[in-house]
Amino acid sequence: MLSFSRVVACSRTCSRFLGLSLGTASLCAAGANIALLFPNWDVTYLMRGLIGKHALLGSGLWGGGLMVCVLAATLSSMTGSFSKSAPCLRVLTALLSSGLALLGAMICFVTSGVALKDGPFCMFDVSSFNQTQAWKFGYPFKDLHNRNYLYDRSLWTSICLEPSKAVVWHVAFFSILLCISLLQLLLVAIHLVNSILGLFCSFCEKR
Repeated sequence: MLSFSRVVACSRTCSRFLGLSLGTASLCAAGANIALLFPNWDVTYLMRGLIGKHALLGSGLWGGGLMVCVLAATLSSMTGSFSKSAPCLRVLTALLSSGLALLGAMICFVTSGVALKDGPFCMFDVSSFNQTQAWKFGYPFKDLHNRNYLYDRSLWTSICLEPSKAVVWHVAFFSILLCISLLQLLLVAIHLVNSILGLFCSFCEKR
């Protein structure tokens, strides 16, 4: 019985730690997505509608942010053990909020990966692609099938003309979102195992 009590106590401690970690990660994800809406901290691009579709989707705000934050808040509110009252209801709540967080983190992860693959939304010289002298906003790196801009840093300043340091801004914050969402997926998976273990040990402790 003593060993089961220790496992339940450890499960509660783990839940508090996971709740704090997921809450912090969700705030970081939201902050990174907000930064992507303001390249070089300039609001004019957002006001003119010159922000890339991946940033405007806001997966770091509602996916890796709000949806994960729901699970973090749920874990923070579950201060009691599974053995005190309604253990099945508690674990069902944990599983439902975990599913929501898992979906949000997965969406954020996929969106960030696609954004890094497509490259930033910026103004570039179209003449380098079709011999027509014109500048426009778009995704110039999507047409560079023979060169990967992530590995060829000489392209970072030679193709994107505006905003300044558009590639660095795009790569930095979407890489942050990618890492955060991957961490969130790992933490949610740990929480699922912890919840099942806590419920099982609570039932064993009662017996």
